[in-house]
Amino acid sequence: MRKHALLLYALAYLAFLYVPVLVLPIFSFNDSQFIAFPLAGFTTRWYARLGADTAMLHALGNSLKVGMATALLSTLLGLLAARAVTRYRLRGTHAALGFISLPLFIPDIVLGISLLLMLGAIGLPLSLGAVVLGHLLVCVPFAITVLVARFEGFDRDLEEASADLGEDGWMTFWRVTFPLILPGILASLLLTFITSFDEFLVAYFLSGTEPTLPVYIWGQLRFPERLPMVLALGAIILAVSVALVALAEYVRNAGVKKPMVGA
Repeated sequence: MRKHALLLYALAYLAFLYVPVLVLPIFSFNDSQFIAFPLAGFTTRWYARLGADTAMLHALGNSLKVGMATALLSTLLGLLAARAVTRYRLRGTHAALGFISLPLFIPDIVLGISLLLMLGAIGLPLSLGAVVLGHLLVCVPFAITVLVARFEGFDRDLEEASADLGEDGWMTFWRVTFPLILPGILASLLLTFITSFDEFLVAYFLSGTEPTLPVYIWGQLRFPERLPMVLALGAIILAVSVALVALAEYVRNAGVKKPMVGA
């Protein structure tokens, strides 16, 4: 009885989370500008029109630039921090990690306004570079979490064996450590890219005249005739995001030793 109740609860919880999301791709194929059941018909013309929207393509390019820059910088910073945390005994490590993770618990609107005021105070212009700096605050904690788990997931005796064979620390890292943590690096790149690509509020405050794709979508919601194209674009983003998250999880677990049954 308890097993069936837990299964029912799990199904109800998943439906609560994902059924509203599934409405988006359904109406992206609706042959009408109005969001209502029953559907007026099936069409793909909203998807076809996306390719001719130069403003949308420009915003997409901005999001790709910001996402790739944020992913690379976040993963590099996360790699250095994870290496230090897992290989050296440093005072205040837990306090430092908690401080780094603090932006995850601050409301995005508060974070965006704070960054906007800070940039104005020091005289930095609003730009895509400012968006990257803002996204780093959110993405670095994700990178550290993924990479710390990866560093702790392989045998350190391999590094000691490399040192015993005469390799210095740099060559040991490239020949032994880097291949072993590569799945974690790839997973960090994917997760931080997705986080940056989908982030809205910080980009809204810091992008200035160069909107990212989420900011562009927000602006289009003011025009009812643009709503079907927004739904089509949202459906594409949803599908790509799910695929990238699944790929990141698969890559993150690649090479991790599974416990032997009966061991």
